Amino acid sequence: MALTRKETGFIVEEGSIRLLTDLRRGGPPRLLENLCEAVKKSEGNRVYLDLSNLKRLDSLGGSLLAELSVRGHVAGKQLRFTGVSEEVEKGLSRYYFPSPELRVPSQKFKILDELGQKIVEFWESVGDLVLLISESIYWSIIALWRADGHRKGAVEAQALAIGVGALPVVATISFLVGLVLALQSAAQLRQFGANIFVADLIAISMTREMGPLMTAILLAGRSGSAIAAEIATMQVNEEIDALRTMGLNPIRYVVVPKVWGIILTAPLLSIMATVIGIAGGFIIGVTSLDLSPQAFLAEAVGSLQLLDIISGTVKSLVFAVLIVILAAYYGFRVKGGPEGVGRVTTTSVVVSIFAVIVADAILGLLFYL
Repeated sequence: MALTRKETGFIVEEGSIRLLTDLRRGGPPRLLENLCEAVKKSEGNRVYLDLSNLKRLDSLGGSLLAELSVRGHVAGKQLRFTGVSEEVEKGLSRYYFPSPELRVPSQKFKILDELGQKIVEFWESVGDLVLLISESIYWSIIALWRADGHRKGAVEAQALAIGVGALPVVATISFLVGLVLALQSAAQLRQFGANIFVADLIAISMTREMGPLMTAILLAGRSGSAIAAEIATMQVNEEIDALRTMGLNPIRYVVVPKVWGIILTAPLLSIMATVIGIAGGFIIGVTSLDLSPQAFLAEAVGSLQLLDIISGTVKSLVFAVLIVILAAYYGFRVKGGPEGVGRVTTTSVVVSIFAVIVADAILGLLFYL
């Protein structure tokens, strides 16, 4: 039984497709898409298109038939015309020019092309990141000796926004982390009468790991996202191009104040997080484990070594640089409008947290192996 599609301008019959409509001005809307679908679903490799109802053919109609032939060839179908009148034959000779050299790409080579494109894009991204890091380091050092090239008070403003602004949430989370660590460890240590070692566990874990790590994760989510969104918005609004037009280096003007702002505040936030986390464990030790305040503090201080404090400080500095560099990198690479800004902001946070955790593992191996 023939499948009738009068509303689309053709009828699909057994072994052929009969055109019902005129092709002047390209025919009715979506005619090409519907014909392509019918050609792909037809049985066999050869498809006959009946043009007996077609009176004449203009340039748009010829282009439509040529495009249909090309798409059919890509789908593995050969298009043949039947019922062609003399007028239509003239139109075909004038306007019907399908690509004679069209070749369907091999799936194997298509995969290789995509793989090669991914590799090229990856190395371009690595090159952009290395260039950003080198320029940021260079201009950050130059900024110590030259005050020009950036806004006056920019470093102080960034330090206040990053450090003071993040202090409440860092303090709250660190206190709760210390509290939970003490509670969880107390349940096990109490069985062996080793309550006093809760102080060692809290002091060492907060100084070595939890203080710097929790601070970095919170900075990546709060300050890193803000940096990426700010730079991406400037890029979308062509403010970065305006800075270059005015002779200002965007790295020096935008990124360097953020680098120094987070470098100055991240170690201080890490120290505050460590102290507050130990305070949370102190409360649990005194109230739930029957430890005296003097005993808890003496045990906590005695368990710490200079290497623990140095490693925590170094980690906080490395994490801070990673956060601001990655946020700036994705901010400069934004594409599109507001959707692009949101996309790179989310990506920068995820990548920054991942990079912080990887760097924490590497630094932990370097310091304690």
